[in-house]
Amino acid sequence: MGKRVVYPGTFDPPHFGHLDIVKRSVKIFDEVIVAIAKKPRKYLLFDIEERVEMFQKMVEDIPNVKVKSFDCLLVDFLKREGVNVIVRGVRLFTDFEYELQIALTNYRLAGVETIFMMPSQEYIHISSTIVRDIASYCGKLEELTHPFVIKKLREKFGCS
Repeated sequence: MGKRVVYPGTFDPPHFGHLDIVKRSVKIFDEVIVAIAKKPRKYLLFDIEERVEMFQKMVEDIPNVKVKSFDCLLVDFLKREGVNVIVRGVRLFTDFEYELQIALTNYRLAGVETIFMMPSQEYIHISSTIVRDIASYCGKLEELTHPFVIKKLREKFGCS
């Protein structure tokens, strides 16, 4: 089997910045596993099944991408999958500072390498928080996320 990578996150909701990282990762790796955290330590708008479904819809036309959920330490998920590389999207220096701590810990725990990738310039400003905030006011989301995700957000917030 070729080189595989795990792209972990909560993806609540997934957006075009996330999709950009996946599309660029499949150019480097033979397989990309999008690993969606089931119970992170933060408020979630969507449950795990909804987040998996939304991301699956976004990548359905991209070969060699799998979407899975996990409910354990990320390094344990990686071990189970037989993967030793993580790709993480970083938008700002503050993202990098936090992600560096996690990367160093994952390396110390399990020898797992982390590759940092910035989203393309057109998506670097997008975050799940911004998407949720705009959606909560029934705002325009077409340039931020996939139509299926928009549909799910509009249902969640009662937008027509």
